[in-house]
Amino acid sequence: MSRSPYDILIKPLLTEKMTALKESENRISFVVDKRANKIEVKKAVEEAFKVKVASVNVMNLLGKKKRLGRFAGKRPDWKKAIITLKKGEKLELFEGM
Repeated sequence: MSRSPYDILIKPLLTEKMTALKESENRISFVVDKRANKIEVKKAVEEAFKVKVASVNVMNLLGKKKRLGRFAGKRPDWKKAIITLKKGEKLELFEGM
């Protein structure tokens, strides 16, 4: 892997749905680089956070079309990764905030 884990993992996704998945199924979610594949995402998470990853699901999401009056535009496309951690592993990203 020639890229740094911090080049692949852009930011964590903090939504109500992902918080519920973290508590119930030990899953976390990140916005990742559009060129990254499952193997690179898995290695990046294991290297950056020192945890063992069971599986990685990756999906490409299209940006919304937006308009303001007669001006139309589009938000950028992005890629999301949902990472399932192995039993007994725990990731303390934003605990105690």
